[in-house]
Amino acid sequence: MYRKTIISLSVFTLLTACAGDDGEKGENGESGADGTNGTNGASATNGLNSLVDHELLAFGNSECAFGGLMIRSGLDNDTDGVLSDSEVTSTVYDCDANTVGVQGSALPYMVLRNDIEDGAKPGALFEIRNGGYGSDMVKHPSNAKQFYALTDRGPNATYTGAQGKGKIFPVADYTPRIGLFELQANGDIKRIEDILLKRPDGTLITGLPNSSALGGTGETPYAVLEDGNIEVLREDMGLPYNETTNPIQLDDYGLDGEGLVALSDGTFWVSDEYGPHMVHFAADGTEIGRINAFAGDDRVSFNLPAEFANRRANRGMEGLAITPDEKTLVGIMQSTMYNPSSAVKALDIVRIVTINTETGSVAQYLYKQEKTQNSQSGIFALSATEFVVIERDGAFFASDANAMKHLYKIDISNATDLESIADSGVWLQDAELGLTKDGQTLEEVVLNEGWDGLSSIAPVSKTFLADLVAEVQYPHDKLEGMWLINDSTIGVINDDDFATWSSSGVLEQKYLDAGQSVIDANKLYIIEDLNL
Repeated sequence: MYRKTIISLSVFTLLTACAGDDGEKGENGESGADGTNGTNGASATNGLNSLVDHELLAFGNSECAFGGLMIRSGLDNDTDGVLSDSEVTSTVYDCDANTVGVQGSALPYMVLRNDIEDGAKPGALFEIRNGGYGSDMVKHPSNAKQFYALTDRGPNATYTGAQGKGKIFPVADYTPRIGLFELQANGDIKRIEDILLKRPDGTLITGLPNSSALGGTGETPYAVLEDGNIEVLREDMGLPYNETTNPIQLDDYGLDGEGLVALSDGTFWVSDEYGPHMVHFAADGTEIGRINAFAGDDRVSFNLPAEFANRRANRGMEGLAITPDEKTLVGIMQSTMYNPSSAVKALDIVRIVTINTETGSVAQYLYKQEKTQNSQSGIFALSATEFVVIERDGAFFASDANAMKHLYKIDISNATDLESIADSGVWLQDAELGLTKDGQTLEEVVLNEGWDGLSSIAPVSKTFLADLVAEVQYPHDKLEGMWLINDSTIGVINDDDFATWSSSGVLEQKYLDAGQSVIDANKLYIIEDLNL
């Protein structure tokens, strides 16, 4: 074809130059042979496969507090068909929603009594509920969806009768207990079991006060009889009271439990407001050990510093934690101790004590409250030196918009250990009052000189974590228990006082609102996105 084209062009040029007659048309030349096909190029290398891996996350996961799905993707670099950690290039979390919500989830309860007239609504009866599990809470050591919650001594209210000032116990034989609860997928709370607390011989304890030798502060117990009459509680209720032959009924094993620790071996430690005592219970609730400040108590293995016996009535060791190695208990008092007397009541100085359960070694630190006479009503450990604490007042949000229910992170690592200060000059370690300055207890120093008088003593550092009123419009007066779910999520619970209240010594239903339409009840709230 190439040559044929050249010939045709030549003829065309010649004819154009000479205007002669047209010549005859020549014949077409033969077509040339087809050229040979080119060589195929080399085959390209096959590309790597992309792999995607899905993993279900359980409740309490560090990324998804309520569980969810982890989706990882990447290239199969080693072509083994398995996505290894080194091959992951993208990780996405699809977390399940908080099923508890801002309204909280109510714990189940049973009715203990419903035959007493409601002092708030004459002519009506009210329910005493168990309930009452909000004195403290703690995570189950091995089941992420479960938590333990503690009751105190049982339903009670302030009362003054023929034998003096004390407490009404409308269920006088109530046994303090630890409840095991489980959070369900839909946010409901299920009670799994109750662990009743027992003496070393296996008999049930009560919540009645201790004798004065073991921390009792003269709280005379009164009982509400079936006919509604109130009488002093005595050894034999069939006989009249007699100081010698039929005295007031007390219980040196009685506990007003407020702090709870659950160990990995299934045992528990409970701190209380009576001694204060720190009592070790077996998994079935039987006492197996005890720590307190009373040197004459032959039940104890170790002693707290003697000044802890100067606790303020009903404001004892409100919080209890244990370090991650499960060797050191950490207790925090609710408010300023009466050290040496009630003259120091209206202060903001609170003591923290640590005790090694293997050696008995003790340390003490100071905590400064945001407001005087606030309550420290819960603590748990993040590390050997860092803890989360509750600081609250006693107000209801419905009647006081300034109600305070706060969580703080504290660190004892740079705080002064009071036990480590040796006698020197103005500082002396008193056998009954602890560290003193110029003969004053530390509480008296703050009363007379303010915290400037303790300038050489560093309190624990504290960092604000959360305001429960702002987070969930927390409606209860008492915020008392915490459950560490993951490193950014905490569950909290209130003490509902068995739904029992009193005004001027008259028992009534405990309501959250002035209109008396909402009965207080144990509720779980879960707070997320915390910086722990």
